[in-house]
Amino acid sequence: MGTAALLRAAGVGAGDEVVVPAFGNVEVARAVTFAGALPVFADIDPATYCLDPSAVDAMLTPRTAAVVVVHRFGRPADMGQLHALGQRRGLLVLEHAESDVSRDDAARRRERAAYLDARLRGVRTPEEGAGHDYQQYVVRVPGNGRPDRDAFARAVRAKGVECRIPVPTPVHRLPEFRRCVSLPETERAADETLALPVDASLTKREMHRIASVCNALGGLLAPAA
Repeated sequence: MGTAALLRAAGVGAGDEVVVPAFGNVEVARAVTFAGALPVFADIDPATYCLDPSAVDAMLTPRTAAVVVVHRFGRPADMGQLHALGQRRGLLVLEHAESDVSRDDAARRRERAAYLDARLRGVRTPEEGAGHDYQQYVVRVPGNGRPDRDAFARAVRAKGVECRIPVPTPVHRLPEFRRCVSLPETERAADETLALPVDASLTKREMHRIASVCNALGGLLAPAA
């Protein structure tokens, strides 16, 4: 059953608010509108890229009926705190996983992530967390935000290493959901993050090349004076 159907089945609809993340997954916000409710965007935890429980708490109003939590890049959200918040405030808490990875693929991805963790210099590697299966290996490119991240991505691609910008535009900046809301961690993550390959099929030689290419671009990473 989809998110919209789950919300409707729980009695969430017109006049209700549902707290969702703005960092990716526009389909979650759309599901809330399909249910007849209003999506309200809360900020993320900069380590997990998932909803920050304290930010969710700050967005609650008497009209809030539910929270939809997205597990981001294979890293689970802090469901303990979010469920506790839901119980305390009488809210429905739904979970949305981006995709599923087999146990074998997850193990191989963790090996490749550990390889990059140990070798990458000049970028901020992902923080480890229980249950992280690295559906995406997302680093932070330091410097001056989006211009430096984009320049780094272009240089990496020019050397033959595939990479992608995981969230080009946060949902609250899209025309259909434009909101005047302060989400500093969401904005910063959208400007700085870059997903590097950790596919289970990558060889050790290919992983070595990814690390070497990224490390050779260290000159791009110094913040402007």
